[in-house]
Amino acid sequence: MTDTFLDVEEQHPAVGVDEPVVAESQRSGDRRPGLARPGRVPALAWPGAGARYTGNRTYDEHEGKETTAMTPQGGTPVKGTRLRRAVLSGLVVALSAAGLTAATSSTAVATTSGASSASGTCRPPGNWASTTATPVPGTPSDFDVTSFDGTKIRVHWFPDPSAGGQDRPTVLMGPGWGSSGDTDTSSAAGLQGAISIGQLWQGGFNVLTWDPRGFGKSGGRAQTDSPQFEGRDVTAIINWVARQHGVELDRPGVPRVGMVGESYGGGIQFATAEQDCRIDAIAPTIAWHSLGTSLDKSQTPKEGWSNVLLAAAAGANLNPVIPAASKEMSATGTIDAKARAFFLSRGPSQYLDRIKVPTLILQGTVDDLFTLDEGIANYETLKKQGTTVSMAWFCGGHGVCLTDPGTAIDVAQLSLAWMQHYVARDSSVAPFKGFAFVDQDGTSYAAPTYPLPGAGAFVGTGSGTLALKAGGGSGPPTVTPNAQAANAIDVVAYGVAPGPATNAVDVSVPISHDGVVVGAPSLSLTYSGTVPAGTRPTRVFAQLVDPTTGIVLNNQITPVPVVLNGGTHTLTIPLETVGYTAASGTTLELQLVATTVAYITPRLGGTVHFSHIKVSLPIVSGLHVLQTG
Repeated sequence: MTDTFLDVEEQHPAVGVDEPVVAESQRSGDRRPGLARPGRVPALAWPGAGARYTGNRTYDEHEGKETTAMTPQGGTPVKGTRLRRAVLSGLVVALSAAGLTAATSSTAVATTSGASSASGTCRPPGNWASTTATPVPGTPSDFDVTSFDGTKIRVHWFPDPSAGGQDRPTVLMGPGWGSSGDTDTSSAAGLQGAISIGQLWQGGFNVLTWDPRGFGKSGGRAQTDSPQFEGRDVTAIINWVARQHGVELDRPGVPRVGMVGESYGGGIQFATAEQDCRIDAIAPTIAWHSLGTSLDKSQTPKEGWSNVLLAAAAGANLNPVIPAASKEMSATGTIDAKARAFFLSRGPSQYLDRIKVPTLILQGTVDDLFTLDEGIANYETLKKQGTTVSMAWFCGGHGVCLTDPGTAIDVAQLSLAWMQHYVARDSSVAPFKGFAFVDQDGTSYAAPTYPLPGAGAFVGTGSGTLALKAGGGSGPPTVTPNAQAANAIDVVAYGVAPGPATNAVDVSVPISHDGVVVGAPSLSLTYSGTVPAGTRPTRVFAQLVDPTTGIVLNNQITPVPVVLNGGTHTLTIPLETVGYTAASGTTLELQLVATTVAYITPRLGGTVHFSHIKVSLPIVSGLHVLQTG
């Protein structure tokens, strides 16, 4: 296989430094020609998934896509499964009582799912058997795998110690940004409640972790989960896994393999599954849809988290676009077109149409880096194209949980059940189907799908004048983190989280009746204002505050672009998605503020008069209570 590289500086400047442009036909394994929170009970096992399916993968040369004929059969569970079935079965009964059942079809269904089977036709890369790895002296679990471009990728290999000579499916677990692969085999739970090596062993899996390109002991330069770099590194890793003893294979070169991981370890799942048909299922946790909308929403850089991420990668070998963009952000409040194009190219928004494998999206309600909107965009795109997908929101992620996290939405157990069902093909484990979230009181809700049916809105209107000054802005919070939800990321997340502002235009939102708010509130403004000349962008920021607790709803704040030339202007903009249970007789408060710890400091020195402000909070129906907080 020959790789095609172009001079990116001359021919593809938008792609970024050191980024190769590779023809579709040359991607390894291509089918075509040419931060988390633990719960206590795995409550979201979905009933009705008890039939075992087998399938035949076929490749349509004309359509350029894969089709799998799925046929339910009676059968016994795959050997080696040790998930606590009794707990899951009890919760299936509970969900059935709530009406959240999914009927199992008894007829063959043609789908575009990428789930493979022993009789499937997914083909490994032509050179898969030539991938080499060198043992690391003194560390039996460690090897240096040689990737497509000669870069050495450090992997950590942990075969299931209780396999007893049986072959096991394998799960690849990616680390967060700036981190090395996990090597802790003794912890009961992973970092921030993510699934651990030990839990995957308990579920009957071999586990492989690795140091991504540019981080830890791996060579190369970090390209931010680029399919052409990090994605192809994982393809090389899978090539190596396919040659190890104790690995369950569908055929030579095609192991049974799934992927889990948070943040950067979530993004790599999309970057791999879009090009390597050997991935059977993924469970990306607190991942992104677009680094444009997440890091530079409305062309407003998220300076708080950007600084945290750059510090986390100190000493790593990064694509130079990344530190250059950070430097420009600090100096001017913006990033240039080249940096914006670089981040926009780091998916998965532009290649989700190639994700065909069952996908479990786990997003944090208080994640103010990769917000709920990022997970929703991934979910809705995959659902629309027919990919098997579910989504659950927990109190955690890149953010500090200030409220009751509840116990029903368990990231680790949801991920494990997803791997058991779709990778190990264990029909006795029912994976979560649909949508679920936890509110500020620890009450968890579920529904068969998302978005939810509308049931009106809570509306607030007002007016006021905002001084564009540095003091009195949003954040950090004034409430301490919830002790039940504490995790290692709180120390940095707290400092960049929004909080009630003292320099603000406040608009009361009366709650006339009990209701559950889920979705993006709508903000409409009529305004005029002036500000001194300068290069920084003109922005205000909008957030919703619960006056009773002094907490910003879901830690979310939205940049609002404004034109401050003295004229009158109007705009309507969606705010960041929230999930909140509202009680009759209470109020919420919209705050329009001049500055926040979350984003860059915009141009200051003037005023904005808002002659009309209207905010609408979407009330929804169709939810069932899983657990009361």
